[in-house]
Amino acid sequence: MKTPLICFIVCFLAFFSCKNQKKETLESNNNILSESTLDSLINHPPTGMVWIPGGTFLQGAVAHDDIAMLHEKPQHEVRLDGFFMDITEVTNAQFSKFVEATGYITTAERDIDWEDMKKQLPEGTPKPHDTILQPGSLMFKKTKTSVPNLYDFSQWWRWVIGVNWKHPSGVDSSIEGKENYPVTHISFEDAQAYCKWAGKRLPTEAEWEYAARGNKENTTYFWGDDVGLLPEKANTWEGEFPVFNTLEDGFERTAPVKSYPENDFGLYDMAGNVWEWTNDWYNVNYYKELASKNTPAINPKGATEAYNPNNPYVQEKIIKGGSFLCSYTYCASYRISSKMGSSTDSSSEHIGFRTVVTPEMLTSE
Repeated sequence: MKTPLICFIVCFLAFFSCKNQKKETLESNNNILSESTLDSLINHPPTGMVWIPGGTFLQGAVAHDDIAMLHEKPQHEVRLDGFFMDITEVTNAQFSKFVEATGYITTAERDIDWEDMKKQLPEGTPKPHDTILQPGSLMFKKTKTSVPNLYDFSQWWRWVIGVNWKHPSGVDSSIEGKENYPVTHISFEDAQAYCKWAGKRLPTEAEWEYAARGNKENTTYFWGDDVGLLPEKANTWEGEFPVFNTLEDGFERTAPVKSYPENDFGLYDMAGNVWEWTNDWYNVNYYKELASKNTPAINPKGATEAYNPNNPYVQEKIIKGGSFLCSYTYCASYRISSKMGSSTDSSSEHIGFRTVVTPEMLTSE
């Protein structure tokens, strides 16, 4: 199931197209966690995680964000219980421990099943040659000249056979010396498998956005509204995408975790570096449905099904945060409300993840 490969072959049918911080007794799923137990957990968080106190916030694009997309609107009120979140994106070192313990093989390393893949494609899509249907992942390649159509991602994405999380920059590359870089070439399925092993889960879109906001209200970015601070705040594309990167922020591709300042919750890389998987289906109508209820959404878990009219054959999950490829002229997805849909079996060099865990999950062990 290598959706990116097929999209590449068939002419790219679609584009990859805090308030109320008071700590209280936690009630969820009819279970009551005492304040003393919660205090103990908060004071001794899981290794590498930080407590995100529950609260209410407005999810979606702020009114003064003039480049927000329709699927980021309208804003709607959301109320969340508290949870723990990874301080950084899951690193190569952390993912290596998972693979060593389980023998897990990522989707980018597996043989491609054409019969399964074609279910996600228009009827009659021809089968590519077997030499193309080989395990691999998507790699970015700069163009030689300016690109007039930034919706045609075939101009800078390449399917590279043999690329995966262990060989992130090419067949001959390795993660040696990059143990503290975010793991990449990870599909939704891969991220889910890691979570199951670690006793954690992926965040919902609402949890991710609330955590990224870090107590900031009505701002476009986690640090405020001054986009001029971007090079010192996040690993993104500086210059003309996808031709020339000025490297003003210090990195051409991924950066080691904690290379940039954390937000007010103590979370790193909630803007740029790599996109991060969430557990929610990508559905362009979901925000409208929530807003129409005229009542706060309590611990929302996303749409019940995926819906993307621009990519109707693929089941997509929401990814958040943007990556080292995001620029103001291309996707500007370092904005808090920004998001994109990605097929569950997709992997590329700019997608990773981080995990969350709730007090109930910790006490039920």
